[in-house]
Amino acid sequence: MYTQQDYQKAVEIIQLKTDLKPTIGLVLGSGLGTLADTLENRVVIPYADIPCWPQSTVHGHHGNLVIGELEGQVVAAQQGRAHFYEGYSMEEVTFPIRVMHFLGITTVILTNAAGGVNSDYRVGELMLIEDHINLPGIVGANPLMGPNDDSIGERFVGLAQAYDRSLRTIAKNIAEQNDIPLHSGVYLAVSGPSFETPAEIRMIRTIGADAVGMSTVHEVIVARHAGMRVMACSGITNEAIDAVDTEFETNHEEVLEAGKVIVPRLTTILKGVLNNFPA
Repeated sequence: MYTQQDYQKAVEIIQLKTDLKPTIGLVLGSGLGTLADTLENRVVIPYADIPCWPQSTVHGHHGNLVIGELEGQVVAAQQGRAHFYEGYSMEEVTFPIRVMHFLGITTVILTNAAGGVNSDYRVGELMLIEDHINLPGIVGANPLMGPNDDSIGERFVGLAQAYDRSLRTIAKNIAEQNDIPLHSGVYLAVSGPSFETPAEIRMIRTIGADAVGMSTVHEVIVARHAGMRVMACSGITNEAIDAVDTEFETNHEEVLEAGKVIVPRLTTILKGVLNNFPA
């Protein structure tokens, strides 16, 4: 189990690298890490240089913490994340979110690559997450399991309003102003790394999910436990396959390829949100 000393050691290393004091955290998923390259006055800190920080082993996740300025805000951007399926515990996967909390970050904006379960979704479109289904957590892999640190947050965390309404409203307005297709929907988290079977996709659709992926939800839970404001957005990188008699198969390469379409759209929305950031 991590202690506050572990988080503080990571914070100390980060603060030795830069005088900037970020208040907003960005978590950039598969194929989306290039946004961090647009930060001004940025400092790049490899994850390997930060004590206890989990290393990403997935192609498309660069493995850097980038701190800099974007649209007048000081942000700390994760270029890639660690995943439960890489063999990390939920506590390890969410270690960066806790470090952000101890850095003084009060808002986290998360992105991910997701499969479109809703039949109206198309590759290259975006979905603003308004709610989620935590499948790993339901079956026993919740990141808040174990002893609770009352100095960070309460034992039992309400998630009825996990995704900040004001930030979602700003994102919708920015998308409309720039003619960017933006859905609002429910994200379902699975553990991965195998993609879902057609039967699983049909089940996921039946229980109310619009998109499916292998991240984000556990990070959101830990952020909300610490009282952080949260916004999250999925890039639809593939249309989920719901029939066995098909010649198509989901793969990670198409996820990264779709990111080339998604990144410009997502960048416009994120910059717009930061430029119009509410008090």
